[in-house]
Amino acid sequence: MKDRSRGSSARPRAKAASVATPKTRQRAAALGPLSHFIGYALRRAQLVVFDDFFHTFADLDLRPAQFGLLIVISQNPGLKQADASAALGIQTPNFVALVDALERRGIVQRLPTENDRRSYALHLTRAGEALLKRVLVRQAEHEERMTARIGKAGREQLLALLDKLANVD
Repeated sequence: MKDRSRGSSARPRAKAASVATPKTRQRAAALGPLSHFIGYALRRAQLVVFDDFFHTFADLDLRPAQFGLLIVISQNPGLKQADASAALGIQTPNFVALVDALERRGIVQRLPTENDRRSYALHLTRAGEALLKRVLVRQAEHEERMTARIGKAGREQLLALLDKLANVD
């Protein structure tokens, strides 16, 4: 089907998006070229993934950035805050607030580093280790639901393409 608004273009029409509201579903809006933009497609996909994530971890009061930090600390006990922040791509002020919140919950602890009194090393507490075990079981279930939407081969392809896009080696 030709997009008649662009003359003789052979490009297919963009999909329409419906806006869900609590009481009703509104009329679909034409997205134009939005559906052909990588950033827009990534954001739409992120919304689906995060919605399932938040539902999965709602009773644990765990957000994606907190989950990522727990994983990084578990894989790198004693990692300096600055290194953990850089690894996750979280700006320092936001990262400090993230660690503060987990520390208040008794999940993460900051300990002084041996060689630098200005830096802190991050460790999971016993409560943090126990929480992470529970979280990893739920994360596997969450990952299975997301994989079911695109298939195992699609999952591997998506991860490879995202790594390539992010230039992750």
